[in-house]
Amino acid sequence: MKTSAPAAPALKKVLRPLHLWALAVGLVISGEYFGWNYGWQVAGPVGFLVATLLVTVLYVTFIFSFTELTTAIPHAGGPFAYSYRAFGPLGGLVAGYATLVEFLFAPPAIALALGSYGHFLHPQVPVLGSALACYVVFIGINLLGIKEAAWFSLVVTLLAVAELMLYMSLVAPHFRVSNFLAHPMPLGAAGVFAALPFAIWFYLAIEGVAMVAEEVENPRKTIPRGYLYGLGTLVLLALGVMVLTGGVADWRRLSTIDYPLPEALGIVLGRHSRWTQLFASIGLFGLVASFHGTIIGYSRQVFALARSGYLPGMLARVNSRFRTPHWALAAGGGVGAVALLTGTTAQVITLSVLGAVVMYAISLLSLFALRRREPHLERPFTAPFYPYFPLLALALTLVSLAAIIYYNGLLSLLFFAGLGAALGLYVLLGRHRRPLPEDALLAPAE
Repeated sequence: MKTSAPAAPALKKVLRPLHLWALAVGLVISGEYFGWNYGWQVAGPVGFLVATLLVTVLYVTFIFSFTELTTAIPHAGGPFAYSYRAFGPLGGLVAGYATLVEFLFAPPAIALALGSYGHFLHPQVPVLGSALACYVVFIGINLLGIKEAAWFSLVVTLLAVAELMLYMSLVAPHFRVSNFLAHPMPLGAAGVFAALPFAIWFYLAIEGVAMVAEEVENPRKTIPRGYLYGLGTLVLLALGVMVLTGGVADWRRLSTIDYPLPEALGIVLGRHSRWTQLFASIGLFGLVASFHGTIIGYSRQVFALARSGYLPGMLARVNSRFRTPHWALAAGGGVGAVALLTGTTAQVITLSVLGAVVMYAISLLSLFALRRREPHLERPFTAPFYPYFPLLALALTLVSLAAIIYYNGLLSLLFFAGLGAALGLYVLLGRHRRPLPEDALLAPAE
């Protein structure tokens, strides 16, 4: 009698609403600590505030639209799965490539900031060495299992949120409108558009929640709660931190460093103040939360693309003991190490944001396509004010994409050259004609 082969280890369904809130906030919260301040260089505080408000509208409308896709198709590939189902293999490749760029290049930027914070506290600690060590440590934590990783994320995210609230309470008494308006830069479309990538950094990667959809208990109810509570938390933190920081000191002094918040505290309270030292110490929690979350995100995206035949099959293997995609974790770490050695923080942020906005665009187009092609697809959550919310999100996404390309020509050329090479190779090998491995979530309903 012939016996069937044992099933390969699969991902484990253990995540609940609190875990998803922590992951949604944790993925993003480092954006409140650093990176956004580079936007002041090109637009000043007022122009950057305008850019941030535009991007906030983009993310509110996008997340309400994206949640419809995530709950209807709870697949570890996230945007790749939605675009594959809407547009076929080539659409899946475009979305998968863009998402990989976003999630592979966000961790190096965060790792550099972690190294910079450590150097701020202890000048003898090397920035690059610390950043590389972070990869080793946090890939190790992620190897232990998604439930353990999620609880770790919850703890560090709660600490990071509490710390930002403490920061705002410490600097609020020192806020002066005159500081915020000092040294004005011309307020115009050019500065606002140039600042958009850094405003996007405030919210970048919240969509990574989609990549743990296969590990969520009751995803159709849990995912919307995690997304919407997380987005509300981030909007309040982003606007509060940015406005208050711009009004406590000469913003030009804070616009070129990877640790603007402890530096701002050092200016108003003194660099050797107990509060300044404490903040710089526990400020690592916010960066750790995002670094940890983006590692989860890239590993699940690599896993899903490999499982579907877009990447080498070895990367889809799941550890039999911990049920984690160990080869996907290691491969993404290798890419991150190369980025650390070759790029600056601003360049890495821009590449990550470029991948994100391309992914947002094709995901929103997938929403429209699936509404038309699969009207009977079960949608536990539907985008409110359809089609106006997704149309507004798509318009703002395309404006952001045009601005990033215009102001970052060489990086954009590298990004699209990589996409063109991937598409060319995929078609040349005839992979677009081959059926994917059996996957019910990728197959359009009859």
